[in-house]
Amino acid sequence: VQLQASGGGLVQAGGSLRLSCAVSGRTFSTYAMGWFRQAPGMEREYVASIGWNGFSTAYTNSVKGRFTISRDNARNTVNLQMNSLKPEDTAVYYCGLGRLRYGPSTRDSEYDYWGQGTQVTVSS
Repeated sequence: VQLQASGGGLVQAGGSLRLSCAVSGRTFSTYAMGWFRQAPGMEREYVASIGWNGFSTAYTNSVKGRFTISRDNARNTVNLQMNSLKPEDTAVYYCGLGRLRYGPSTRDSEYDYWGQGTQVTVSS
């Protein structure tokens, strides 16, 4: 199983970025997916997730109304649209492959595979 994250970069506060994660080695459309992030000196934290069928999503409170997770089963990708970015969003963002036919899991223990991470830096 491979997960390849992309789309990170440097952006000013208030700007937008779109992260993508391409998955291979699994029947993507049957697995929950999620995004986590890790800031320097901090533990990895949950950001957003989407259930296997795409109908259910969940977000950590700090990104609600600003971030949107979506999935494209035809392209085996999960995306994270990040708007109104803040300096506190600065972190390495990781995509994770969750469990078969699960809803939007919020715990990293329910993710079995991870991408390599993509750096997001928001300047003030």
